[in-house]
Formats: sequence, structure tokens, C-alpha cells
Amino acid sequence: MSESKPVLIDDHPGRSTQAYGIARELGTDMELIHAPSVGVVGNKGDSQCYIGVQRKVEAIHQRLLDRIGREPGKLAMRLVQPEYTVATSDGIRNGTREMRYSLIGREVTHDSICEHLSASGLAGTIAVVACDKPPVGTLSAILEHNQPAIMMSDGSIHPAIDPRSNETIDLVSAYQVAGHEDPEYRRHISCVACPGYGSCGGMFTYNTMQTFIGVVGMQPLHMVAPPSDDPRRMEEFPDELVTYLQAMVEADVRPRDIVGRDSLRNAVIVAMAVGGSTNVVLHAPEIARAAGFANFWQDIMTPEEFNHLSQFVVPVLTDARPYGRYSMVDIDRVGGVPAIVKELLDAGMLNGDVPTCTGETLAEQVARLNPAPTDGDVIHPVAKPYKATGGLRLLGGNLSPGYSAILKLAGVEGGLEDNVFRGTARVFDGEASLLAAIVKDPKVIGDRDMIVVRYEGPSGAPGMPEMLDSTSRITTVCRERGIVAGLMTDGRFSGGSVGLAIGHVGPEAALGGPIALLQDGDEIIADLNANELNCTELRDPAVFAARKAAWQKVVDDNGGMHPNCGVADTRLLNRMRRSGVPATQGAGMHPDREVWVKAPRKPVLTGFKPTNKWKQQAAE
Repeated sequence: MSESKPVLIDDHPGRSTQAYGIARELGTDMELIHAPSVGVVGNKGDSQCYIGVQRKVEAIHQRLLDRIGREPGKLAMRLVQPEYTVATSDGIRNGTREMRYSLIGREVTHDSICEHLSASGLAGTIAVVACDKPPVGTLSAILEHNQPAIMMSDGSIHPAIDPRSNETIDLVSAYQVAGHEDPEYRRHISCVACPGYGSCGGMFTYNTMQTFIGVVGMQPLHMVAPPSDDPRRMEEFPDELVTYLQAMVEADVRPRDIVGRDSLRNAVIVAMAVGGSTNVVLHAPEIARAAGFANFWQDIMTPEEFNHLSQFVVPVLTDARPYGRYSMVDIDRVGGVPAIVKELLDAGMLNGDVPTCTGETLAEQVARLNPAPTDGDVIHPVAKPYKATGGLRLLGGNLSPGYSAILKLAGVEGGLEDNVFRGTARVFDGEASLLAAIVKDPKVIGDRDMIVVRYEGPSGAPGMPEMLDSTSRITTVCRERGIVAGLMTDGRFSGGSVGLAIGHVGPEAALGGPIALLQDGDEIIADLNANELNCTELRDPAVFAARKAAWQKVVDDNGGMHPNCGVADTRLLNRMRRSGVPATQGAGMHPDREVWVKAPRKPVLTGFKPTNKWKQQAAE
């Protein structure tokens, strides 16, 4: 991919006049309009996740304004006004058809940031990011632009304390009482579960990806975990960010100099160690693509290696929501992300020599921050982990021949016997039909059912909505009735989902993948010893062929699209339907993928391999 070039305003009066006008309004040196530009971008949306962003953007913009100039030690750059992206609220939309726009929001953010960076030619960017999809879109655009840039998390919301029970609760708690018989109690929980502002506070997708962005080198590690209302985000971090950015500009350090093969591998390993969201395997390929790697699962890490690391090398260190007790504010209290990274570095699981946005290697940054040792309660040591195996697992088998399916093993609450689940398929064409059935009669879910929700993939929905509402209701029913049920889908899950939930099953139903051929009563086997997801009936070639022919006839009779696919009645939904790539490639909108990786980077093979020496030592 060709390098972006900063836009320089020349002496053309038509092109110069508004640049002079902006400089006059912002109070910057008029002569600096001919210099490369610098500015701040932020993510905005219609939920509490985004409320704190603007004030941080404005604080950083003011620090930039104070430090712009031609005097020695200052940034001799043209300051531009802040710009914001737009996204929707996952929490408000889960379980509705509007949820189709959630992952599309990553793409819209990418496009809008790309437009701003490229058209403005920013030679220095500071990004304040919130929620979970916009940060990935922001980072991807920054990587494509490839000019000096740095990011900061806006921060998490605090957990709530239920005044009636004195229990700690959050957004997921509210989803898990959606089926409660008492409407007054449902209202009570909904009113108290999300106090204040900030992004989701558990180790859901937001904090999974903020940790990822920090470890991959584009965000200072100590800025990941503090809550949104932490005074440091307004009083200390803005100056630090400007200082780091200035050093990057002066040294010409660019995002692709930081985000490389080993840093991406580090970030995936840490995502496993924190029991992170399944969405990381959607976002990591998109980030890698933007960094110039053509295929994450070939160039960065194979599915087999991913599973080996999760099964035999990387333990879960955090006792964090949704599978545990604590929130990101608790993790911050006991050392934050630096403490987690230090523990993994000391265990030999990470490459500490990779560069970061602070100008230090990962190991140097952690050494300077000098976090306290793991407390053994919120963050566990590697020698005595919270869970002995990593939090994520990719599944192959005849339902997922390309190892597309993903299970958040850290969130499984039961149903595995010798690491195997055997269930009976209960098929629903679309999440809406499942939710309607559960609302009508929760007993529609039977013991050892494998609920199948299909036609919710990138093309089929379109938009690949997440299913926090469905997984929460199923989890609640299973807990109340003492039964075990799984859920598999070609859609995806919230980082707040728990239970035996298998997402991203592909190829998706809309494209004729095996999930489209399942019928009620089929035997479904999820085998975590072999890392496979299989349907017993589809092992018979004759059955497979007959069902595929029947499916194809329905598609042909409907003009080439299965009638159970969602309606793509807006330009965005239509664009997603026609250009959405599979989950294994990030589920983004790329009509011709090769166009977007013009000059793929060759992986740099350092010879570094994560070790599992801690398990050997523990055994001894």
C-alpha cells in the first residue's frame, strides 16, 4: 500500500484562505498553515459509552494548541479542529434488527476517519476511542494512512451496586433479568445497572480490544484501564499523548513501524489471558489487513497455533466479568494492563522487544511503569492462574471446515463432559424467531439442546449482529432450570455473553454453508479435544447432497437469495450484503479484498515462541 503524504497548503489564494481563517479562529501562527497538519479525532454515538469522549478530545486539542508554534521545542504544525465519527449503541440495540448496524459501525468509522486523515493529510493524529467497534475502525484507518498517530481509550463505566441486594451489577446483569416475571424488578435493575458514563466495564469486547490496542503498541498501557471519569484522563494523559506524538513525528515513527507480526501475536495472546471477547478474532484480521498483512490466519497465526496456545500455553489470569467477579476499574486498582503484561512477559509468553507508541519496547514500557505484582484475586499469577487454559478456541469440523467457529471457553458454565458437548439441534432462522419463542415459552429450550440461529452472518443478516439478548436469556433459563443448552450461530456474540456459545460458524447460511443444512433433531457434537464442531447426519455424503440440493432450489426459486435472509433496505445494509467478507477475514466491507492490501507485508520471523514453562514448573 502506498504511503499517505501530508497535505501542504501552497500559496494558492483559494486553497489558502480557509486555512488562514482556521488559524485565525484557533489562535495559531498564521505562517504554520503551510506546515503539515496535526489534530484530534474522537468516536461519538448515542450511548453512555461516548459521553466522556468530547471533553477528552477538547482537553487534548487545548494541549496541542498550547504546544503549537515555531519556537524551539514546540510542534511546528498546522492545527486542525477536532473531528468525530458516529456509531450506534450495542447495549440499546441488542435483540433488535437495528443491531445489524453495530459491526457496520466499525466500517463507517473506518471510512470517516480515512476521509479525514487522507483528505486533511494529517501528519500527526491523536485518537480518543470508545465502545468496541469504532476503536477498531479508527485503528484500521490510522494504519492505512500510516502517519504518526497515537490512541487513548476513553475509559470504562463503573459497575453498579444494586441497593436491594448489595450485589455488583452491570449491563449484562440487566440483560440476564430480561425474562424475569416481575416487571417492577426488571425496571429496577434497568434503572440502576449503568450509573455514570463510559464504555462497558467488564472484560467484554471494549476492554478486550482496548487491551489489544495497548499491547499491539498503539496506546500507552497505563491509559487502558482507568475509568472514563478518572481525573488523569483530563489532567495528565493529554500532555503525555502530545509528548509521545511529538516524539513520533520528529523520529518519523509510523503505525506500521509499530504494528507488526510479533506485536499482533502478543495482543492475541493477552486477549486469551484475559478471557477476552470472541470478537477479537473478527477484529484482529481487520487490523492486520490494514497493517499490510494479507491473511491473518497465514501471516500472523494459524488456527492450529491459536488453539495450541489456548489449550497448552496461555492461562486465564483475570477474574473478570462476564465469567468472573470483577470489572476493569478493579483491574486498574491492582495494576491494570501493565501488571497483566508483566506477568506474561516474565513467563516467556510475549515478545518484549516489539516497539510501542511511547518510543520504548514493550518490555521497556512495562519496566518503566513498574506495576505491582499480581494480587492473586483480581489478577492471578501465571503459576496459579484463574483458569488453566486460555479463554478462546477455534473449531473446525464439518460445520466449520475453515476453522471459522469460535467459542469463549472462559465463559462456559457447564455441559462439557470430558471436553465434549453432545446436543440436539433446535433450529431458528433468525434471532428474532428465537427471541419470540423464548418470550412465549422459556421451556422451548430443552436440556442438551444445541440451539441453532442462522442467516445472521455478514451477508445474511446483513451485518452479523451480536446476540447478547439471546445468550443472556438462555443462560438465565439454564441456571433457573438446572439444564444445559448450547447456542451456535453464523452471527456473533457480545463480549458479555456467557455459556456454551459458538459464533461465526461459517461459511454462513446465506452463502450455503453447512449450518444452512441443519434440521431439528440433528445430533451436534462440540469436541474441544479435537477442536471440532460436527453434525452427525451431515457426515453421510448422500444426506449432505440431498439437503444442499433442496437448499439451492429454494435459493434459485427466490432469485438467488434465500428468503430467510434479512431485508437489505438501506444503502449501508445493501453494501454489507454485497461486499461483506467472511468472519475469518474480519467480516468487513471489502468488495475486492486484494485491492485493499496493495503491498502485503511479509511476516518477520523472529524465532520467538511463547513457552509453557510455567506448567512444567507447576507440575514439578
